[in-house]
Parts: sequence; C-alpha cells; structure tokens
Amino acid sequence: MADVLPLVEARLRSALGEPDARAAVTFLGTDRIEVLRFQEGDIVRYATLGMSAQPMSDPTAVLADPVEGPRAELVLSVRGGLADTDKVLRPLAVLGASPQVEGVVVAPGASLDVGEPLWPGAPFTSVLVAEPGGLVEDLELDEPLDPVRFLPLLPMTPNEAAWKRVHGAQALQERWLTNGTDLRDPSRKSVPLD
Repeated sequence: MADVLPLVEARLRSALGEPDARAAVTFLGTDRIEVLRFQEGDIVRYATLGMSAQPMSDPTAVLADPVEGPRAELVLSVRGGLADTDKVLRPLAVLGASPQVEGVVVAPGASLDVGEPLWPGAPFTSVLVAEPGGLVEDLELDEPLDPVRFLPLLPMTPNEAAWKRVHGAQALQERWLTNGTDLRDPSRKSVPLD
C-alpha cells in the first residue's frame, strides 16, 4: 500500500504553492500531524498533513478498517496580519488527530470544537466543516482506497455554533451569505441570529 502523505503534500503544493512554514504535533497514541502554512497575498492558509494517513472509521465499528473509509485533511483560510493566527497550529493539529483519538468521522456539515480560542483573542472556539472541492481538489487514490478530501474549515463563534446545532449547517451558511460575512476575518463578530 503506497504512503498517501507524499501524494497529499504534492496536491497541497500544486493547489496552494510552497509552504512557508510547517509544524508537527504528536499526541500520545496517534500518528504525527503536521500543519503547513501557505501565504497568498493577504490570505494565510493552514492545512493539516497526516490526518489522511489512515481512513476514518465508524466509531461504532468493532475494528477499524485499515484500508477502506473516508480520508481527509483540513484547510483553514484567514486574513493575515490581523491576529496571531499562527497559534492555530496546535488546535488545528488537535482537530486533525480527532478521528484517531475520538473515533469520529469528520464530514461536511459537522462542527468541531477545541474548547478554547483557535488563536489568542479569537472569538471562535469551533469550526464548521464545509464542502470540499473548491480550493483543493480531491486526491484520487488507487482502489480500494477512498479519495482524500480537503475540507475547508469555517470558524464559528459560540453563538453561531449553538444556532447551527438547532437550525443546521445549511441555515448558518445561508445566514453568513445573506449578511455578506467575511469568514476569513480573524476577528469578525457573530452574524445576526434573530
């Protein structure tokens, strides 16, 4: 079985350019998760590398399938220079390790919460997992492996996360769109939710 991570990194580089920084975090009992930083103008993108090494498995399964199952990496985009967003590396690595640590399958529409600000002073403690395919195309792997999907993360304020639990991901995204919310603003306020 080919190691998928070099292929994943090559796909990230072809879509986002050369990373200008990288950091690695290893949690006890898990594979290493790297976070790569890419800069494009005033946009800074952070991408996990390592989450897709193993397929995500159904938390109710008795044994995790070592071959088949969804694979993903996470991508967060923010405006640079407005906040100390480089401190998002550890929270992002925590989210990247969550399938191994907590046995969760990360999929579009899901909420992921780190329980603390994503970076110092951030009004966000959680993210909404958005649909893949826009920024970085899925990476097809040889059968029987599932493709690697690059899932965008949209930071949510605690109020938005609570509202999303009641009304759903689609309703929150429509609310953001209707209000012209800049989801890349690292210090934005919560969208009006009345």
